[in-house]
Amino acid sequence: MSTLGIIGAGHIGSQIARVAIADGYDVVIANSRGPETLAGLIEDLGPRARAATASDAAAAADVAVVTIPLGRIDDLPVDELAGKIVLDTNNYYFERDGHIDELDRGETTTSELLQRTLPTSRVVKAFNHIGAPDITTTGSPAGTPDRRALATAGDDAEAVDFVMRLYDAAGFDTVNVGPLSESWRVERDRPAYVVRQNADELRANLAIANRLP
Repeated sequence: MSTLGIIGAGHIGSQIARVAIADGYDVVIANSRGPETLAGLIEDLGPRARAATASDAAAAADVAVVTIPLGRIDDLPVDELAGKIVLDTNNYYFERDGHIDELDRGETTTSELLQRTLPTSRVVKAFNHIGAPDITTTGSPAGTPDRRALATAGDDAEAVDFVMRLYDAAGFDTVNVGPLSESWRVERDRPAYVVRQNADELRANLAIANRLP
């Protein structure tokens, strides 16, 4: 059985854990305060979940999820994530993270910053433009008319395929934005950010996005 290691046990991380468990994964989840603070969440998630440190969650993962504030990505366990698919849910909030000149100037993306931090991992954008409660409440079976769609972006085909399959299991169609360098199209304050949209609507919103919103 495959294991999803989740670094970040907040709203998005806990909801992805629920999706993963429903899809047959074991989950190892970490936060910044220590495994002992996750007892309530683990009880809620059930026997296929356990709490760990970030390093242990990364080491246990077949696939990892990074869902922590962007300003803390330098604290990630780089060696333990080497070679692994890493789903990036991050968004840039300068009010929280401080100003990052490269992002303010539109010279890079949040996912490219994470890829730079994890140079041997296979970073792919996922779940960054949907409200956390919607992850487990707005999905629907494949083929449902007007099914909600989510975007992904990545430089590694296997990583993109993984996200597409996980999205489908969670009840969402997928629109592939392209490489990580195009992932700005689904970042904060763009037309596709945190709105309900089907695949055609998502493609249209991606197309009209401005690099500097």
